[in-house]
Amino acid sequence: MGRFLFVVPPLVGHINPAVGTAATLAARGHDVAWAGHPELIRSLAGADAVVFPCALPEDTLSRPAELKGPAAFQFLWESFLIPLADAMAPGVRAAIEAYGPDVIVSDQQAVAGALIAESLGLTWVTSATTSAELIDPLAGMPKVAAWLDGLLADLRARIADGSGTADPRFSPHGVLAFTTRALLGPAELPDQVWLVGPSIAARPASPDEFPWSWLEESTLPTVLVSLGTANTDAGVRFLNTAVAALAGMADRVRAVLVDPGGVVEGPVADNILVRPHVPQLALLERLDAVVCHAGHNTVCETLWHGVPLVVAPIRDDQPIVAGQVVDAGAGVRLRFGRADAAKIAAAVETVLDPSGGHRKVAEEIGESFRAAGGSAAAATRLETLLAEVAATGVRGA
Repeated sequence: MGRFLFVVPPLVGHINPAVGTAATLAARGHDVAWAGHPELIRSLAGADAVVFPCALPEDTLSRPAELKGPAAFQFLWESFLIPLADAMAPGVRAAIEAYGPDVIVSDQQAVAGALIAESLGLTWVTSATTSAELIDPLAGMPKVAAWLDGLLADLRARIADGSGTADPRFSPHGVLAFTTRALLGPAELPDQVWLVGPSIAARPASPDEFPWSWLEESTLPTVLVSLGTANTDAGVRFLNTAVAALAGMADRVRAVLVDPGGVVEGPVADNILVRPHVPQLALLERLDAVVCHAGHNTVCETLWHGVPLVVAPIRDDQPIVAGQVVDAGAGVRLRFGRADAAKIAAAVETVLDPSGGHRKVAEEIGESFRAAGGSAAAATRLETLLAEVAATGVRGA
């Protein structure tokens, strides 16, 4: 049996895919530990998770709502991911020393794990929770790519003694990519990228009980509107516009709208239920459409359940993921900053219309996800690598 250390950033969407893989490894008899934010990891992986704490930067990820494109990308790296790596590095080193892992699984945005693992000559794998990086989003922006290379080189010098040459976002030992060709499309990928499909795992129940009886009061199609947990400021206008759009569809749909920041203004129509949080996986089993920001995890969880999408990407990887949804035929796209109530309502009507085929495509993509194996396939890949480590004598610590 092996010892696996998962290094993750303090981001729910990046921890959740690792949770299923870690649980599968543990069920197969392996030892599993984490390096990251203890409270957040245990809230998602379970109270008994073994977590080696890592510090966080003083400033959390809070970007101006109007920041988009390359400017948003540069802000993300310069103001959050690089400081995060600097803050996490001592904790990652301490975790490796104390735990002695055979294989380190480092999230693509927790680059301290990759840089330190390589500098120590350890075996490490990348956890790619979004497919955006797989298709080289900076290919058409050489100046931005060179700028990022410089940031990473400086970081490597600070936390890894300048040792190593690999891109910390793409381990030469393997990249766990939680998607399939049905969504990703025909992009060329290196051999070490493993398309394992989404890792969908049960999550600890929320203390807030969802009013399931509300769903039973009507047979109208049900729509979920969610912009994730990190877009509160940017989403004020969109969420309120969605409320207006759905109120005008009271005879055709009902909606659950997720409002973690409490930004929805005034009373809402009877066909709309506003909640600060929802049990998304359980709810998806009862939905007919989802309106979202095209976050990779929300998109994959939605398609896993065969539900079509209306995607309104804001920034980061979201435009790329939204493009994949539309190209596959599983949904339609809105311009986040320009979507008015009429456009949102029309988009919802479009994906609910069975003649458009969006539901059928969503179901086919969901089938491809399940066939790929998800957490089981990811765990098997890691076990295969573990066997190779044992055979070659190259140990993870």
